[in-house]
Amino acid sequence: MDVTPLVPDGFQLIDSYGLGQFRVAGDLWRQAIIVLPEQTVKWSLQSVAELTVESLAPVYDADPAIEILLIGCGDRMALVPAAFKQECRAKGFGVDTMDTGAACRTYNVLMAEGRRVAAALFPLRG
Repeated sequence: MDVTPLVPDGFQLIDSYGLGQFRVAGDLWRQAIIVLPEQTVKWSLQSVAELTVESLAPVYDADPAIEILLIGCGDRMALVPAAFKQECRAKGFGVDTMDTGAACRTYNVLMAEGRRVAAALFPLRG
C-alpha cells in the first residue's frame, strides 16, 4: 500500500532523512537545507544558535508567501527566542520548532494538505 502523501508534480517532498543527509524530490543533500514548496536550497548554518531572520531570506522572499516555517533542530528540539518568532511573524510567517524527523514528516503532511509551508532543516548528527 502506498502511503506517500499526494502532492502535485513540481512540488518538493522530503523523501527521507538520516545522519547528515536528506533526500528531497529525489535529490541528495548533505548539509542543512531550506525546503520550499517549489525548490530546495542550501543553508549555510550549522546550528540553531546561528539562527537569524536574515538567514531565512528564501522563506520570506517566497512568492506566493509561506504561511508557516518548520525548523528541524537536529536530533532534539531546541527553543528559539520569542523575539525571533515575533520578527518572523512581522515578515509574514509563523514558526514552529521540533526535531528534524518531526519537521520532515510534518512538512510532507502540510504539503499534502495544500498549505504554503517551508522547512529549515539541520541534519541529524547521531
